Amino acid sequence: MIISPSILSADFANLKADIKKVEPYVKWLHIDVMDGHFVPNISIGVPVVKSVRKATNLFLDTHLMIENPQNYVEAFYKAGSNLITVHYEATLDNTLNVINQIKNLGLKAGLSIKPKTKVSEIEKYIDFCDLILVMTVEPGFGGQSFMNDCALKIKEIKELSKKEDLIIQVDGGINNNTAKICTKYGANSLVAGSYIYGAEDIEHAIKSLTEK
Repeated sequence: MIISPSILSADFANLKADIKKVEPYVKWLHIDVMDGHFVPNISIGVPVVKSVRKATNLFLDTHLMIENPQNYVEAFYKAGSNLITVHYEATLDNTLNVINQIKNLGLKAGLSIKPKTKVSEIEKYIDFCDLILVMTVEPGFGGQSFMNDCALKIKEIKELSKKEDLIIQVDGGINNNTAKICTKYGANSLVAGSYIYGAEDIEHAIKSLTEK
């Protein structure tokens, strides 16, 4: 199980310190990039990712919740991302080209879907990806409640994929209870922000996400 703490819930005035808090317990770090257009919130951009790269050797799992992601893939690659996930809804007819653009840079490529997007819409792209990200909240803000219906997509993706090493990641409302639901359906990566950074004991919070 890959746990990818989301720095969206970290203290940005003490970002390096908050990264160090999770560093001993995880191998990945999730970075949510929002542009205020594709989702109704603005978060961080290339300069912050570049600074995060200098602060840690963790695998940088960069989630682009932005319009026209193909215009920014190279910049986030240069900033130090190891994996870039784009939204199907932001690429549509250009999806495969963007996936290949990411992979041609030597990065792992992810494809994400919003709660209202059906798995059937991305079926033909699944096995071109290294990771499929299932959003179990509407993307844009942390701390939202988990949408149980969206978790059913995990099982559907797992059944459709022929790739044994496909990473099925879930983001949104993840805690020790919803993590068990995701794991049951076949998820092997979980993104958690407020559950981890809002915990009194961060180590315990992270470990609780992997308990069956």
